[in-house]
Amino acid sequence: MDVRNEEMSEEHIISAIVENKPGVLFRISNMFMRRGFNIESISVGPLEETEYSRMTITLIGDIKLAEQLNKQLNKLIDVIEVSHLNRNKAVTRELALIRINARNSKDRADIMSYTDVCRGRVVDVTPTNIMVEITGAPDKINSFIEIISDFKIEELSRTGMTALSRG
Repeated sequence: MDVRNEEMSEEHIISAIVENKPGVLFRISNMFMRRGFNIESISVGPLEETEYSRMTITLIGDIKLAEQLNKQLNKLIDVIEVSHLNRNKAVTRELALIRINARNSKDRADIMSYTDVCRGRVVDVTPTNIMVEITGAPDKINSFIEIISDFKIEELSRTGMTALSRG
């Protein structure tokens, strides 16, 4: 099954409340692997009740794929609750750390200006590069990466999306 069929593909955000114990992430990612589905991003963190964690999974595919995965996730013993979040009715965020080559003062000033415009933060500076932190919707991070594409990105790390339903 080609889950990246371009005609029907769209991004889906699945939020799952799971037990916070060893092996849960492996079992869930293994379920995706066995079915030939690719996880675009995944983020996991404990809830206010530390015996549970929220897992936010993004994937590309049609609605049938998302519904099938919701059903499969609900069958796993460590999964407490699964919901398919509507992108328009959810708040989504991601964090990126980006080390950018900045060998002269003009490059440094331009990078800092772009970072400021995108409401990012400079978190490290060396004689040859600047590391910035950008937080926001994935589209914002993609836009920032495009803006700085004239500079050499030396390293990039993204957390993957996390999301909650509005209201």
